[in-house]
Amino acid sequence: MNDLALLAENFFLLFTESAPWLLLGLLVAGIMHEWVPLTLLQKHMGSSRVSAIGKAALIGAPLPLCSCGVIPAAVGLRRSGASKPATISFLVSTPETGVDSVSVSYALLGPLFAIVRPISAVISAIYSGLMVKWLDPELPINKQNTGSAADAATPVSACCATGQSANTSATAPSDCCDSKNASTATASSDCCGSKTTPTAPVSDSCCGSAAPKQQRVAPTLSVATRVSQVWQFATGKLLIDITVWLLIGLALAAAIQTWLPADFLTRWGDGLVAMLVMAVIGIPMYICATASTPIAVGFLSVGLSPGAVLVFLLAGPATNISTMGMIAKEMGRKTLALYLFSVISASILLGYILNLLVSRFSLQSWVALGQSAHDHHEISAVYALCSVILAALMLRNGWQYLQQRLGKPGQDSCCH
Repeated sequence: MNDLALLAENFFLLFTESAPWLLLGLLVAGIMHEWVPLTLLQKHMGSSRVSAIGKAALIGAPLPLCSCGVIPAAVGLRRSGASKPATISFLVSTPETGVDSVSVSYALLGPLFAIVRPISAVISAIYSGLMVKWLDPELPINKQNTGSAADAATPVSACCATGQSANTSATAPSDCCDSKNASTATASSDCCGSKTTPTAPVSDSCCGSAAPKQQRVAPTLSVATRVSQVWQFATGKLLIDITVWLLIGLALAAAIQTWLPADFLTRWGDGLVAMLVMAVIGIPMYICATASTPIAVGFLSVGLSPGAVLVFLLAGPATNISTMGMIAKEMGRKTLALYLFSVISASILLGYILNLLVSRFSLQSWVALGQSAHDHHEISAVYALCSVILAALMLRNGWQYLQQRLGKPGQDSCCH
């Protein structure tokens, strides 16, 4: 019973220490979700230039998307015209870090990891994108004929962007508004209609001549509505996505601190073998950046080097079975191989650099190890209140999920 009591105490302290920072991260993540449009991402990621790869890494780093949430976002970007290098860069940086994981890293791991982690994520993302650019080059998206959804959607988008009618498209046989195609297509499936279908409703046409008069303008949302949407996303969708793995991570961290012998991981030292072990542990795990943080606390508490822990923090969230399957399907097996090699090699190299910096500049004191509450054996009122709020939100989401499952047996979520 003593071990179980110690396990519960360690779990409770880790949960309490992370609660205020997690709530802060969720709030910032919700604000970013409402104010950063997807069109902005698509605009800056359409080429294979180094600038596009760098933009993809910088745009993805603060976004509040977990390992599963980044998959549909990346597919949407790819099919909207993003290049393979830019998509890979986005896929690496987005799950490796985020505004919520940075705040939790500061609370549990100290200022060193709060600074190094996002910088390392951006560097590894740019490196991965460059590897794909150099070793797996591709033709521009609009010149490929792969039969994918992206190729089918591009002409329609171009047609609608120009606002041309079917009457003017006869001069461009390759256009989506080709009058020859219009004669054989039905009114419901035709892009623009033709002169032979004047009675087709304008609402069924993507770019009829009367479209400007029928164009619907999105209403301007009030501040109260924006605040409500931020709250609903941050405490609903986003918190639901990370809750299960966050609790698993806290439980594993508490178990590591309670039962794992100090020499279990340190027997491999701080060199290449230890970092490879961390990569092997992290790659198959379906875990987000925030949930991986408490597990890292457990690894540090038994003596693993900061560099080896950084390998786990980078490789774990960036790779999982679902992401690898998506890359193979959308971009090919060669891109998948380059993606895995880049993530592993970049994380190990950055781990070596971190160990060197810690040793050279004596930065051990910058690693907190989540020990503030353990050392003082007391919890401030703010931390206690935040932990109660966070636990209440998790319980509310869990209850709503059970109600949905009982009411709609076939419904499922992205993260199991």
